[in-house]
Amino acid sequence: MPLSELKLLSLVIPAKDEEGSVGDTVKALNDVLSTAYVPHEIVVVDDGSKDNTWAVLEKLQQEVPELQPIKNEGPHGFGRAIAKGLDFSTGDAVVITMADASDSPHDVVLYWEKLNEGYECVFGSRFVKGSVVEDYPKVKLIANRLANFFIRLIFRLKLNDVTNAFKAYRREVIEGCKPLISPHFNLTVEIPLKAIVRGYSWTTVPISWKNRSAGVAKLKIKEMGSRYFFICAYVWLEKYFSKGDYRRQ
Repeated sequence: MPLSELKLLSLVIPAKDEEGSVGDTVKALNDVLSTAYVPHEIVVVDDGSKDNTWAVLEKLQQEVPELQPIKNEGPHGFGRAIAKGLDFSTGDAVVITMADASDSPHDVVLYWEKLNEGYECVFGSRFVKGSVVEDYPKVKLIANRLANFFIRLIFRLKLNDVTNAFKAYRREVIEGCKPLISPHFNLTVEIPLKAIVRGYSWTTVPISWKNRSAGVAKLKIKEMGSRYFFICAYVWLEKYFSKGDYRRQ
């Protein structure tokens, strides 16, 4: 069955204590998408910030009407903030991206184009030919490559950057992956793995990534190991033992 033409792209951006970068991130995304004539809305979810993130968003909304800031009143968590943004957003396609300007707005345009080619998911990789990575912290890089090797091994995947949050989906994929159960950064693994296991079409493209220049990274490696393992085990059991009960119909 041919896929419907996409009419609106929703960008969902979780933000916690990102006053130093969220404004530039939103303006850069809006400028690039507007120039490329991509119809869009930008949903930024303030996940309990204790700095001036919300004030920055309120002021910026007067300049960028595409911006739709909302608050996650709690409980907080990276995954919970994204889930709230996904529920609030209205586009028939979604890109999850970060508030720290680490992801390139030009790659969002590429995602939109690939979705319009007929793919249901577009997964960016920072570790394929054509990708660009700037100033990736060495310890996190090692942890990233080990985690992705493990995921590739147990799911028999060619995708080598599953843990990266920056991905694009048609709306029906998001709905087909519910309920989303990961409250933290493991949501970045839950959605793509579910989408693949449940039979949605996908492609991989090289993307650009640069380390944040303001604020502090929220991902704590020592806190996420068991959470990543849990969600991988959860989806792995679905893949091999559910008899296809959750696959798309």
